[in-house]
Amino acid sequence: MEELKLEYYFKNIDEFPFKDVFKDCVYPWEVLSNINEYIEKFMNNREMKINKASEIGEFCSINGNYFIDEGTKIHSNVTIQGPVLIGKNVEIQSGALIRPGTIIGDGASVGHSSEVKHAILQNKSKVASLAFVGDSVLGKSARIGSGTILANRRFDQKNINIKMDGEKIDTGLDFFGSIVGDNTRLGANVASLPGAFIGPYTWILPGLQVRGFVPAEKRLFPKTEYTITDNEKIELK
Repeated sequence: MEELKLEYYFKNIDEFPFKDVFKDCVYPWEVLSNINEYIEKFMNNREMKINKASEIGEFCSINGNYFIDEGTKIHSNVTIQGPVLIGKNVEIQSGALIRPGTIIGDGASVGHSSEVKHAILQNKSKVASLAFVGDSVLGKSARIGSGTILANRRFDQKNINIKMDGEKIDTGLDFFGSIVGDNTRLGANVASLPGAFIGPYTWILPGLQVRGFVPAEKRLFPKTEYTITDNEKIELK
């Protein structure tokens, strides 16, 4: 099942400043179990938590174990709850919430009032405004549109399974969002169900619900149906 292997989704891990978090992972969801231990090791004996070349706005709350590298701009009213690692030249816009277990690569961005929780955003990935990215892994230059939700837990709170070629695979995780491959784009107001796998260079157009496995280099369109009737001419106040 090559479509479930790490290398199917991510070809640029060697460029990722925190690449060792992927060490010994065969399947992409395995990295989620490595995050907290990796951050702890990374922070051991590291005195500097914020590079002096970074810019931190007003009324930000930053606590716990964290590292913010040079050139990064944290806008006002951002909340960062460690353990968290943030690379170089990252932009986190106002009102964003970065929750524990998040790792953000160089040149990435998180939009206004978006929430990222226990997730990996590889280099140059972008999360637009009012989005939720939970227990997920984004590849290099992946894009998450405004209002998009990467749901990360089943209603019954059971482990999240993957179905591939008629076979069901238990990930062993009860919190697991999506795997989003390199250069993949999810449009505004997309919702992905827990355990979604979206291959690289695939575009999911706005308003679609995604589940299961979506191959690389595809474009998904929602079916839109609506009814048009006559409307009375009324002058509104």
